[in-house]
Amino acid sequence: MRAYSENARREGKRVGFVPTMGALHAGHMSLVDYARSACDALVVSIFVNPLQFDRADDLDGYPRTWQADLDMCAAHGVDVVYYPTADLMYPQGFQTKVSLGPMTQGLCGAHRPGHFDGVTTVVLKLFNAVQPHLAAFGEKDYQQLAVIKRMVRDLDLGVEVMGRPTVREKDGLALSSRNVRLSPQEREEALCLWRGLNQAREMARGGKKKASRLKIAAEAEIKAVASARLEYLEIVAADDLTPLEVLDRPARMAMAVWVGGTRLIDNAPLD
Repeated sequence: MRAYSENARREGKRVGFVPTMGALHAGHMSLVDYARSACDALVVSIFVNPLQFDRADDLDGYPRTWQADLDMCAAHGVDVVYYPTADLMYPQGFQTKVSLGPMTQGLCGAHRPGHFDGVTTVVLKLFNAVQPHLAAFGEKDYQQLAVIKRMVRDLDLGVEVMGRPTVREKDGLALSSRNVRLSPQEREEALCLWRGLNQAREMARGGKKKASRLKIAAEAEIKAVASARLEYLEIVAADDLTPLEVLDRPARMAMAVWVGGTRLIDNAPLD
């Protein structure tokens, strides 16, 4: 992988990169299409990273659709699919990790111990192998995007990290590899996340600035669905994820909700 990128760079090509865990869908392809338009050589990685799972059943049950992923990459003009094994990424005796501070301690980080250490460690290793000029990430995993941007700045990695808008179904449900776990009824009930976000957005557009009022309104949409269990719902600063009491700067509402046995995350700007 590194030899390919070194050669592309010698030829003056701009290397683009989209890291994924497979089970590709239209959301991933929006990142691929963006990177394809901005770069000369395009790499997609597929690696289900064990370090970022806090539950063994979640890792074991994560969907793996290798051939469909390859076909989708080929159809969208991907030049290289990088598919490392866990033994390659984490050889015997592996003990190094990348750990950030406060940005990883709230939101998902407060409920998934070690998750973001796993994310930042694997992304740094992928960057070292692929050596991209540009890497594209989806805003659906907004905390992940903010954390990776911070890591790149702090460690002078020289990678341009681009966040791209969340891709949604027509009814508003954010595309996710985990959506396949939802039953038809749960799929309908999962729309409570989008309704909650929209309720808060409309109130913010109407001039409501107190975060607690927006959170109560959004939480009401979640609690109205019997199968939905709210893990967290927070309003944070868009840049450093600091919790906000008043919308006095660009903000983001982020939530994690269990619908049946499936954990879903979503977020939206409240500017």
